[in-house]
Amino acid sequence: MSIRRTGGISLALLLMGCGVSKDEFAAAQRDSANNLKRYEDEAKKAAALEKKNAELQAQNEALAKSTAQLSEEKGALEAKSKQYEELAQSLKSEIASGEIELSELKGKMTVKLKDRILFASGSAAINKEGRKVLDSVARAFKGLEGKNVIVAGYTDDVRVGRKLPFKDNWDLSTARAVSVVRYLQGHEIDPRMLGAAGFSKYRPRASNDTAEGKSQNRRIEIVLTAADYTPPVVEMPPATPAEPAR
Repeated sequence: MSIRRTGGISLALLLMGCGVSKDEFAAAQRDSANNLKRYEDEAKKAAALEKKNAELQAQNEALAKSTAQLSEEKGALEAKSKQYEELAQSLKSEIASGEIELSELKGKMTVKLKDRILFASGSAAINKEGRKVLDSVARAFKGLEGKNVIVAGYTDDVRVGRKLPFKDNWDLSTARAVSVVRYLQGHEIDPRMLGAAGFSKYRPRASNDTAEGKSQNRRIEIVLTAADYTPPVVEMPPATPAEPAR
């Protein structure tokens, strides 16, 4: 038997024992039911408010966590590494003249060099001015550990001349990247950190429709990142002697 029904019977017995009329009893019963309903409604409201309060508290905690994370990320973005500061100082004049661009975002530093500061037209041989710039880069990178230094070569969309020793822009962009890698290796940069890539004309920074756009697209980018992957050393099986011809 429910509490509500038991309460109603008890109230009825009590009122009947006191000589209460039928109408008075009915009115008292209605009042009891109304009071019980109000109590139940208030209990539901209290439960809903408690749930809403818990949700708001969870949202506030999440917001506080998100704010702290954003603040931490902002600090990481604004902070410049020792290598960045050193390189920016050593290449101050080249950066000021627009020959070099230096940037650092989320721990990845990129040195962008226009091709003319390193190479003569159609050549992969580093010139005197280029060697001077790369000497500064090598000094800033010296002593690095746990890093990758990837050198990438890019060209405009002009075809390589037939008289040049390169088949196409793939060859030229890759040869220039390899030249820079070899130069850095010769200046005490650990070759295990180095890598070279050629991207030909297919990743332009600007339109090739103008001379200025072509100039921006002919470039070398040196990217310094954390070395989070090292290819495994695979033991090669011994070569099997070829069978003699029959």
